[in-house]
Amino acid sequence: MADLPEIDLTDPAVLRDPFTAHGQARERSALARLVVPGMAPMWGVTRHAECRAVLSDPARFALGPGTFAFKPPVSDDLAPYLRSMQEMEGPDHTRLRRLVAPAFTPRRAAEFRPRIEAIVDELLDDLCAHAARGPADLLTHVARPLPMAVICELVGIPDSDRPRWQDYGAAVAAGAGAAFTDALPGVVEGARAAVAARRAHPRDDIVSDLVRVQAEDGARLSDVELVSLVWQLVLGGQTPTNLLANAVDALLAHPAQLTALRADPGLAPQAVEELMRWCGPQLLALPRFTTQEVELAGVRIGVGEPVVVMIAAANRDPRAFPDAGTLDVTRTAPAPHLGFAHGPHFCLGAAFARVQTEVALTALLRRAPRLALAGEVRPGSDGGTWRLRALPVTL
Repeated sequence: MADLPEIDLTDPAVLRDPFTAHGQARERSALARLVVPGMAPMWGVTRHAECRAVLSDPARFALGPGTFAFKPPVSDDLAPYLRSMQEMEGPDHTRLRRLVAPAFTPRRAAEFRPRIEAIVDELLDDLCAHAARGPADLLTHVARPLPMAVICELVGIPDSDRPRWQDYGAAVAAGAGAAFTDALPGVVEGARAAVAARRAHPRDDIVSDLVRVQAEDGARLSDVELVSLVWQLVLGGQTPTNLLANAVDALLAHPAQLTALRADPGLAPQAVEELMRWCGPQLLALPRFTTQEVELAGVRIGVGEPVVVMIAAANRDPRAFPDAGTLDVTRTAPAPHLGFAHGPHFCLGAAFARVQTEVALTALLRRAPRLALAGEVRPGSDGGTWRLRALPVTL
C-alpha cells in the first residue's frame, strides 16, 4: 500500500473539502489507502467501474456484523434490534428485502406524492413565516423535518407521537454520537408501539403490510425483525435531509444552474439525479470485507481486509461521466451515479428520496424567487457523510 495515495479521513482539510481530496486520489490511482487514527488502514476504491464491481459482488466483498465502526452501547434487551438489513448478505437479506420492497417502488412513491406535496407546503409556510422576520435556517424548518414527516405518514405513526419522532429523526440525521445513542431506546420502543397498534387496528401503511405478512406466515418474519425493520425505516429515511440541504447549497453556489432549474421546473427529476451525483450525502459506502484473496485494479488484497467504495470519488469520475467536474442540471445522459449505492444493497428508499427532494426543490424555488444565502454555511462532515450544520437563507 506504500505507493498508493493516502487519505486521513480525520484531516481537517479533507473534512472541509472531501470532494477535492477524493478526486485527487482517484486521478492518481484506482485504489487509495484510507486511514483513521487508532484504526487499521482500509482499501479505498476510487473509480466508478471498480466501485460498481465491488458493490455488485457480495460473494467476494461481503458486509457483516462488523461492518459498522460505530456500535452504540445499549442494554441487552435492545441489542437484538440493532442488526440492520444493511449488514446482511445472502438469504436473510434477500428474504427481508423482498418483504419490504413492494412498499418502496417508484409507483408507490408517485402515489404518495400528493401527501409529500402537502407536507412540503406546510413546512415552507413555516419557513416563510420565520424568513419574514429575518434569515431562517432551511435545515431547521424544512430539510430536517421533511423526511421524518413523510416516514411517519408512510409508517403510520399517530399524530400525537410525531413530535417525539421528529426529535429521533434529528438525532439520526446528525450522525453517530451521543444523541443517536440516547434516541435508540425511544426509537425501538416507538417501533414496538407502532407494531402493536397495527396488530390491533390495521391501516393502509407499511407496518400494517408487514404485520399482515407475519400473520400469514410467521416463519418469514420474526417479532425482532419486524420491530427492527420499522425503526430502521427511520434511519434509512433521513437521506433527503442532507440531500436537500446539500442541493440548495450547491445551486446557490452555481447561479446559472439555479436559473435553469427555476426557468424549467420540468428539469427537476434529472436535476435531482445530477445533484445526487454532485453533492450526495454519502461520501463512502459501508465497508466490505474480502471473503477470499482478490485482485482489484492490479493489486492483491488478502482475505478479511476492509474495502471501502469511495462514492464521492466515483461520482465525479471523468471515465464514467462527460465533463464530470461540472454541475449540470440539464444533463440528459443516463447518470449511473452511486449516490444510492448499487447492486443488492441499492437504497430501498431511493424512489421516496427522489420524490421528496424533487417536490421540495420545485416548491422552494417557486415560492422563494429571491432565495439567497444569509450567512455562513457550516459543513459537518464526519468523513463518511457530507452534511451541513446550518443553511441560513433569505427568501
